[in-house]
Order: sequence, then structure tokens, then C-alpha cells
Amino acid sequence: MSFNNVSKRIEKIKFALLSPEEIRKMSQVRVITPDTYDDDGYPIEKGLMDLHMGVIEPGLKCATCGGRVDECPGHFGHIELAMPVVHIGFVKEIKNMLDSACKSCGRIKLTDEEIETYKKQLSAINYETEDPEIIDLTLKKILDVAAQRVKCPHCGADSPKVILDKPTTFREGGIKITPKEIRERLEKIPDDDLIFYGLNKDAARPEWMVLTVLPVPPIDVRPSITLETGERSEDDLTHKLVDIIRISQRLRESRDNGSPQLIIEDLWDLLQYHITTYFDNQTAGIPPARHRSGRALKTLVQRLKGKEGRFRANLSGKRVNFSSRTVISPEPFLSINEVGIPEIAARELTVPVIINSFNIDKMKEWIKRGTSPRTPDGKYIAGVNYLIRPDGRRIKITDQNAEINSERADIGWTVERQMTEGDIVLFNRQPSLHRMSMMAHTVRVLPGMTFRFNLAVCTPYNADFDGDEMNLHVIQSEEARAEARIIMKVQEQILSPRFGGPIIGAIHDHITALFLLTHNNPLFSEEEFIHITSYLNIDKMPDPVIKDGKKYYHGRDIFSLILPEGINMKFKSHLCAGSKDKCEYENDPEDTYVVITNGKLIHGTIDDEAVGPFSGVIVDRIFRKFGPDAAAKFVDNVTRLAVGFLSFNGFSTGIKDYDIPADAIARIEEISNETIEKIDKLVEAFRAGQLQPMPGRSIEDTLEVEILGETGSVRDESGKIASSYLGLNDPSVIMARSGARAKMLNIAEVAGMVGQQSVRGGRLNRGYANRTLPHFKENDLGAYARGFIKSSYRAGLSPTEYFFHSIGGREGLVDIAVRTSRSGYMQRRLINAFEDLKVDPERRVEDTVGSIVQFKYGEDGIDPTRSDEGKTIDIDYIAYDELGDEQ
Repeated sequence: MSFNNVSKRIEKIKFALLSPEEIRKMSQVRVITPDTYDDDGYPIEKGLMDLHMGVIEPGLKCATCGGRVDECPGHFGHIELAMPVVHIGFVKEIKNMLDSACKSCGRIKLTDEEIETYKKQLSAINYETEDPEIIDLTLKKILDVAAQRVKCPHCGADSPKVILDKPTTFREGGIKITPKEIRERLEKIPDDDLIFYGLNKDAARPEWMVLTVLPVPPIDVRPSITLETGERSEDDLTHKLVDIIRISQRLRESRDNGSPQLIIEDLWDLLQYHITTYFDNQTAGIPPARHRSGRALKTLVQRLKGKEGRFRANLSGKRVNFSSRTVISPEPFLSINEVGIPEIAARELTVPVIINSFNIDKMKEWIKRGTSPRTPDGKYIAGVNYLIRPDGRRIKITDQNAEINSERADIGWTVERQMTEGDIVLFNRQPSLHRMSMMAHTVRVLPGMTFRFNLAVCTPYNADFDGDEMNLHVIQSEEARAEARIIMKVQEQILSPRFGGPIIGAIHDHITALFLLTHNNPLFSEEEFIHITSYLNIDKMPDPVIKDGKKYYHGRDIFSLILPEGINMKFKSHLCAGSKDKCEYENDPEDTYVVITNGKLIHGTIDDEAVGPFSGVIVDRIFRKFGPDAAAKFVDNVTRLAVGFLSFNGFSTGIKDYDIPADAIARIEEISNETIEKIDKLVEAFRAGQLQPMPGRSIEDTLEVEILGETGSVRDESGKIASSYLGLNDPSVIMARSGARAKMLNIAEVAGMVGQQSVRGGRLNRGYANRTLPHFKENDLGAYARGFIKSSYRAGLSPTEYFFHSIGGREGLVDIAVRTSRSGYMQRRLINAFEDLKVDPERRVEDTVGSIVQFKYGEDGIDPTRSDEGKTIDIDYIAYDELGDEQ
């Protein structure tokens, strides 16, 4: 009778303790010798590699099931311990039992009435559905009542308090209780009382928590390896089991020979140590067991828990086939949807294609190519690595057997072909913190050894090119490939699900180039125009300006070439974008508004606000009005236009960018000295008790606030002085003003003054007794003594200033390190908590059993990527912008 089509569902899972009898029953051999192999390399009988526990050597057969290496699942053995030993995993439970059960009669120290009441209470709990935490709390309350009684209500015997000396030593009245005594006490606990300890009499008895027999895991769990030298290297678990058997034998011999009690106790403690570290080699209070090399052994608990343990490293996530990893580098001429792959990876990674009546001729031709074909001019073309027959047999294609296999291939066979241009792959950078950390790209096979992609895609991946590595996964099924193309392609991720705005856009040099191209609408010669636009694939030409018989083109007209027709916009540029009131740059019309009419840039400067990630209003508008294809094309063209401009005009920065005249330096020096004098006066007023405290603040706090106000204003003032000499002909200012990189504040720090250093929002005040450094007098509250840096980076810092600057910088470094680990752990917990939630067609959030978690997804039912700054968009709504043009 076949059961292949019978649906099997797990009804329940029960956890139990192994009794000594059960360990002996499931064991196939009693291990009595610590040796593993004899001189001929054959497993020793009744040793730790006994053939009854399975085989790992080819050619040998298992003595239990007769199976060979790939057939035998492995079987348990057992070790009879010379003396009982406490199981480290149940120390807390043993302590509870010793505290709450009577030392003499074993009954729980509750009166008969309390027992009846509590039993009714526990019987009413549905253990299958009730929250385990509530059950634990209920049991804890009951056991606390019993533990507080010194006299037993049943036999009247006294039970002194038991103290646990970590990790496994129990003391009563200062005298150590041996594991043997503990076991005898636990044996006295009647079955009827087990309900109060959360135990089921059919599944667990308390005395089984003290081991008398140790199960020996199958050899498959702890295989030995043969080193290059020919020596065998045993698994860490086997090493521990050797120690356990040796000490157990010595303890048995010492006990039987009537050795002094002290020697027996020492050996017993040693056996306890080895068994404790066999289960958990990171037990608090005892040193970990180590190899001769000093490396700590990886025992049972270490194998299971944590990032490198079985669950997270081998079950939840693991290394996979059809994937590749290498360093990344930039390639501005690739589309945002493309990824450049080294030929070595493209030849190794394969895509399965099932031969059918439509593709059989093409597939035969591909098989005939072999494994490393090229075009006549030496370019890469895809070959075939493997052929899989319908019976599952795999044939490796070589250049020698390619022709024969090409003739044999038939409908129903699978061809594992190499990657070719246009294949869809998944690309990922760790840590994968949001949806855009893994996107689908199409393949371009390029020379070199790195993955390459467009710089505009750096922001969603949070990538840079200082040695970052990324992962590439080749999709193996048609359904997955279709899904990747439709919902995972880069262009589909332009709008972020976090804030509904573009996360992909021009960065750094692109923004600088577009700023220079459009600011004040400069003219470019025909030669410059041809070079700049030669990088673009365009089908329209701007109107030239004729000057002295030569053709010139306006920068804004060149930028308009990449704008789609029909787009109308008016928005504030980068410098004024965030200001609700009058912008400080509003007197300069170039820096205020950008106006685009029917796909033509009429006025304003293109900068970070227009095309950058997180703002990118033009990218946002194109995506919403014309769709992802148009938005991707625009971002590709922005990259190319910027590269075209910079490759002709050039752009570089250097320390000379921060040179300011001597009179500016003198003015900064003057205001610095004035500020230091003001601070000294404030300190004098504070010491004389003349400083008026601010509302809700102490005099000390008031002084600090006043001083911080002075140091803040002097830095701002020095920045303004420096900036007034650094205009838009200065590369660093161009980068700051356009939003490409840094801020004017950073330029002010280099050219003018670094200013006050702070830790936790206040001036520096910790260091030596009553002073920050020994260079200052005690209780000096002046500017220099508390972290004020008068120098600029350009001029260089004095030793004390440099030290204070390091203190200020340390806070940021530590903060980043702490934040990263905390946010990583928090995200992991959130993902685990939400992994079983889904959104149903009515936009309700449900779990796997259909319980409603939210009546509307996100409480408002709005998909952020389909919203406008969080607001839902009505399909029938026609938007009008500030110009009144229909969108």
C-alpha cells in the first residue's frame, strides 16, 4: 500500500528528558575505552569510533545496520559514569526542587489545602495555547511559597536553605551536597508533585537531571579528518568524550581501591567539569576547555547557538550554489539596471534551459560551442558547462565531447548554459537592511575581475568603492526570473518605501557637473557641445547661439536634451529647498527657483535638490508621470551627461581652495580673542557669584550655556568671513553649494576656525583631577582648557587642540559602533516577529492562522512607494503645479 499521497500534519510536539534506561536502550554499544583507532587505522571495538555507532570510512560497513558511508544514519553509544554528575542545563530546575521539596520526605512544602487549590489552578491552564511566560510566572509563585517554608508541613522535618555556587555546586548550611545526594533527594519527589515543577510524570523524572549514563553521539556528528601529513584529527566532541571516559575510569578505580576521600572528590569535580564543558564550553564561573594550541573547544551548545551555530549558519541561512562574490567598482556607462560581470564568473555560473521543440536547434548549437567559445574577433560568447539527462544523470561538457553530446541532446534534457548578455540576476550588498539591498540587474559581461555598476545605485546599496564586496545570485527558474524582471528590477525601486521619494539619483561628481553646466546658463563651443553630448543617445538638437560666426550652446539647453517632453515644474533649488521663510540666497535668482516648461529648462541651477537621491524632484516627477522606464533612462543620461562634461572641462580640488587673504585671517584672530575675553569675563562673574541663572537652570549650567553660545557664534562668524573670500570659482564651495558633498560649515572649519569640541552636547570636562589636561591649572573654566579650538585645519592644530579634537571625534566613532550592533539586533528581532505576517486583498494584516493584526496595513492602508510624501494619490486627480500647467 502506497502512502506517497497521504497528507501528514504534525499534531503536537512533546519534550521529554532521557532516562538512564532509555539512553541504554537506544545505545548500540557501551563505550569503555578512550582510544579511537588501532595501529592499522581500524576503529577499536568499544572505543569512541566503534563501528556500531556508524561509519565515516569508505569501504567499511556499519556493525548495527550494515549500511555504508552514504547509507548509515549513525547510532548512539553510551558511557556508564563512575559517579552521578549534575547536568549543567538543569541547574536552575534542580535548585528550585531542592528549595521547595522536603529534604526528608521529598514532598513539596505546601499544606494539603494549598496543594488542592494550586492543582485546580494549574489544571485549568491550557498548556497548548497559554503563553509560556504566564505558565512560568504561575509556577514560580507557587514554588516561592514552598521555598520560604523551613519546616515541612507533611513530616515536620527542617529543610535549611540551599545555596548555589556557580556553576554546579550546591551547599546546605555551608556543607557541599554531592550529586549523589542530590539525586537521592530528587528520587524522593512523588509523581503527584511534579505538576508544580512543570514536569509530566510520563516524560520526565527530576532525578534524570543528574546524569548516571551519558549518551555518546553517532560518529557522523563528530567525524574525524585526515590531515595532509596522514595524521588523524579528531572532532572537539570526541576530544571531550576521551577526557570523560579517562576521568570516569580513574574515579571508578580510586573508589574501588579505597583511595582517600579527598582524591575521590577531586576526581569527581574533574568529571563534573568535563561533562559541564562537554555540554557548554562557555559556562560562567569555570575556565573553558582548550586544545594544546590554546583554542577553546566547540562543544554542544556552541554548535547550536549564535551566528555561527547550526540554526543560523546552516538552517536559517547557508552558502548557496549559483552565486558569486567579488569586489565592486564603478562603471558610469552602464545603465542603472545593468551589472558588469567578470568573464571568469560568467563562465562558471550557469542558467538551466530545458530543451523543447522550439529551442532544440539553438541549444544543440550552444552545446557544440563547448565551454569557452569566443567570436572571431575574440569577444565573449556563452558556452555550456553541463547537460542533464531526464533520468538526472549529469554530463560535464568539455571541448572534446561537445560535438558528440550536441548530437545526443534531445527534448526534455536540461542544458546548463553559461551567462549571457541580458540574463537577469540578483545583486546584493550586506548588511541587507532594507528592500533595496537586493535588486535585480541584467548582465553585461566585461573584462576585469570586479562587479561593476552605475554610481547612481550606490545610495540604495549604501556602497562605495573602497574595497566593498557584493554578492550575485543567478536565478534558476523561469517564474523567479519573471518575478525579478517585474518587481525587483532597479528601476522599480527608484521610489523608497520609507518616505515615498526617490532613493536613486545623481551623486557627488554628477551634481557638481550639472551645477557647472547650468549655473548662470554658460555658453559652450560647438567642440565642447559635441564632446559633452557624444556620451548621450539623443534624437534632438538644441538651437545654437551664433557669436562671431561660430555656434555656441547654452548649458541649460544641453541639460534639456535629457528631459522628457511634457514635463512642467517649478521648485526651489538645494540652498533654499528647506526654507519656509525667505531664503538667504533669494537675492540671487539663480539660486532660488528652477523652472522647467514642456521639457525645457528655462531658469535656475540643477543641483542635489533636482536630481540627487532623497530629494530628486525631477526624478520623482518623471517616475510618477512617465513611469520607471523613463526615470531609469533619465538617471542613465544624467550620469553620462555629467561624465561627458567633466571629461572635457575637468574638476579637481586641493588645499589651495582654502587659501584666504591675510586680512581675513587677522579678522578671525581678532574675533577669536574677543570671544575668549568674553568667556573669561563670564567665568569671573560666575566665580564672583554675579551670574544670573537662567530659568530652570543652575548657575553652573547657565555658565556652560552662555559659553557654548559664544563659541558657537564665533565659529559661525569666522565661517562667514572665510566664505566671503571663497566664491563660486572655488571647487570646494561649488561642491557645498550644489549639495554634491560637504557643507559650508566644513569649509569654514578648514579655512577659518574648528571651534568648540563637545562630548554629549557639552564642553569637555573629564580628564585629570579638576582639569582636562595637566597643561592647565586646576578648576580652569576658560575656553582653551575646555576644548575650544581657535586654529583652522588649514593652519594646523596645536598639540592640546589636536588631543581635544580626538576626544570629540571618539564619541562619534563609539556611537557608530554601538548603534550598528544595536540596530542590527533590533532589526533581526523585528524580522523574526513579523515573518509570519501578510497583507490580504482587503489590505488587512493577518498572521498565519488568520488573526487580524491591523485592520488597515500601516494603519492607513497606503503603500509609501505609491504615495506622495505619505499622502495617498487619487487616480482621477489632476495635479496643477505652481505654474498652473496641467500635469
